[in-house]
Amino acid sequence: MQLQLTTWPEVESYLKDNTGVILPIGSTEQHGPTGLVGTDALTAEVIGRRLGEEIGVMVAPTISVGMAQHHMDFPGSVTLRPSTLMLVVRDMVMSLARHGFDRFYFVNGHGGNIQPVNTAFSEVHAELGEAAALAGPGSNRMPAEVFCRLANWFAMPQVDTLSQELYGDKNGSHATPAEVSVTWYAFPDQQRDVPLDTMGSEANPIQGAADFRRRHPDGRRGGADPSLSTAEDGERLVKAAVEDLAADYRHFMSVTGT
Repeated sequence: MQLQLTTWPEVESYLKDNTGVILPIGSTEQHGPTGLVGTDALTAEVIGRRLGEEIGVMVAPTISVGMAQHHMDFPGSVTLRPSTLMLVVRDMVMSLARHGFDRFYFVNGHGGNIQPVNTAFSEVHAELGEAAALAGPGSNRMPAEVFCRLANWFAMPQVDTLSQELYGDKNGSHATPAEVSVTWYAFPDQQRDVPLDTMGSEANPIQGAADFRRRHPDGRRGGADPSLSTAEDGERLVKAAVEDLAADYRHFMSVTGT
């Protein structure tokens, strides 16, 4: 059930029995010469929507632009500053909390989002708690407490095991055959087959966008070999991700008392 494909009375009816919502979040950034610029957002959206169907939970619009400052020397990449991403997450949560949602499960497709999103959760918890304390009991429509979780689909146990089985150390860390396979499964007419450049140096921390491109001229990182990608692998990876995320979501709901 997609939030943007419902009406407000349907959302109101949903909230009578279920206050959970899935929020896919990713990034719009280069993914090497064969990976789509929207890979991180597209994979989170495909998996997030499949998860929503599996467990009967509403899925919010995807946050498609994330923190990708280190990719900005590659054309097509778009970034939010960490502080901006924190505000976007905060505003999404607070908007939905106003209507009665109080369990926010973010399905994430991009490593660069992890720190700012978790920091945004801390800001939301502090803001709601302070507002409730100042308003006093019964005087505030907003909940005094919400529960937020960030789940990285690419790091779920079955996904990690399957990625190692399929690609070993050639999965790498950016523009991976695993994530490219998911996009090829979801968008079979968008497959690419072009020569790959020599891998760059992994030594020392990346200092910025220009440094990233000098070290990784075609955008891949960590030994990633997306030439191994297949749509069939993508289907298996989506299934594994949804199974793990469904179990994680149910646990998330149980430990928060719902």
